[in-house]
Amino acid sequence: MIIPIQRLHPDAVIPQYAHGPGEDAGMDLRSVVDLVLEPGLPQAVPTGLAIALPSGFEAQLRMRSGLALRHALILPNAPATIDPGYRGELRVIVLNCGREPYAVAKGDRIAQMVIAR
Repeated sequence: MIIPIQRLHPDAVIPQYAHGPGEDAGMDLRSVVDLVLEPGLPQAVPTGLAIALPSGFEAQLRMRSGLALRHALILPNAPATIDPGYRGELRVIVLNCGREPYAVAKGDRIAQMVIAR
């Protein structure tokens, strides 16, 4: 299946499977801005991307396990659901459950996107 993806920001990175669609369940989503995630405050991290899912499919956004383990970052609405009719920017709601601020740099992998029926 081919999913149309639109770059809304010139620095947006098109998500890809790291090892191929048969090997990975999810594609990495990257931040398109530098920002600091303060402890206890949810923030929407922009990806600079919009997608056009076909009817009957959804995209599920999930935290990368390494970020959860090492930095106590979570998606409070995980798995976040992107409906097939949504055409706006993909933004990842992230909550820092740690004690220290966490700096996200432009281009950092922030979440995984899984396409499901």
